[in-house]
Amino acid sequence: MASTHAAAFTQSRPWTEDEFSDLLTNRFTHVVGNEQSFALFQVIAGEAELLTIATHPAYQRQGLGRRCMENWHNKAIELGATRAFLDVAEDNHPAFKLYQSCNYRPCGRRKGYYLRKNDKNADAIVMERSLP
Repeated sequence: MASTHAAAFTQSRPWTEDEFSDLLTNRFTHVVGNEQSFALFQVIAGEAELLTIATHPAYQRQGLGRRCMENWHNKAIELGATRAFLDVAEDNHPAFKLYQSCNYRPCGRRKGYYLRKNDKNADAIVMERSLP
């Protein structure tokens, strides 16, 4: 996951192998997908949160990200979630469009949440949707 994440996240710091390992030891954290594309999420008290989603650049524009979105939603529903949340960087237009097409709507903003390599932070747009 760390190598796919590093290849996909070039504007900000990608997550390390240790960070992924630590998250996966938590019983509330789940993953769907494979080496090319995956989604990491948590389900707690009926709410699901997408922690990260990544598709290796060599496999982008093939519908893998959308499939991961569908798969993590289905798994979250199986685990009892009725609402889903995620953050997206305001400058990540392809991801924002994907999330909108999956019925997510903005519900908040975190100012300067994403540190960019050019030292200009990007706001996070918090989005939510009902499940199923």
